[in-house]
Amino acid sequence: MNINEKLCRDDGAEIANATYFRSLVGGLNYLPHTRPYIAFFVGIISRFMHNPSKLHLGAAKRILRYIAETSERGIWCSKVTNFTLNGLTDSDYAGNIDDRKSTFNFLFDLESEIISWRSKKQEVVALSTSEAEYIAPTSVPCQAVWLKRLVVDFNQKPAGATEIFCDNRSFIVMTKKPSFHSRTKHINIRYHYIQNLVSTREITLKSCDTNEQAADIFTKSLSQAKHEFFKGQLGVCIFESRESVEK
Repeated sequence: MNINEKLCRDDGAEIANATYFRSLVGGLNYLPHTRPYIAFFVGIISRFMHNPSKLHLGAAKRILRYIAETSERGIWCSKVTNFTLNGLTDSDYAGNIDDRKSTFNFLFDLESEIISWRSKKQEVVALSTSEAEYIAPTSVPCQAVWLKRLVVDFNQKPAGATEIFCDNRSFIVMTKKPSFHSRTKHINIRYHYIQNLVSTREITLKSCDTNEQAADIFTKSLSQAKHEFFKGQLGVCIFESRESVEK
């Protein structure tokens, strides 16, 4: 997808073959398991399964062409000795022009080795960027706690609290200052779960530079330079052959 390109239901384009489109997108849904950097784009086109247009089909085919041209790329996973669990979370405020719901994402890594990620449209409409960021991490702390317990099950000791990085300072304030919550009383109580984890120091929220927010690759279309930069941060590299991977 092009930078800032937005797909919608009623785009006025000719209707595409729905059966073919669903088959194509159904196959693409498996690729983000090994190519996390296309998770956002696959998620976008998956929203039009009911009545796809030729514009939606064209976007799906562009993903196929991109995959074909980058077939030699993959995620490099090396041996981990320091079990430090870190996370990144971000949200594209009101990015869906059909219902104005935001897209949230997260990713976790062990010693810079990416192990878990997700990109999904939020279930409710956020009223501000801070609220979108606040609602987004509902599943983030749950995933952090689960991964931390998984590390313990492997007879390893996690190194301190799980650090989760976000580029929205207001969101961090909302989780730490009860006086700030008067503006968020309308938010469902389940979204406040993250406050408890912050207060018990299960997780630690930290601010990060927007230009270094690798989670952006899961929420929006980026320039080629930024896309390639964030892919590198995810550990994506070029494998010339099977032998090079084994080495």
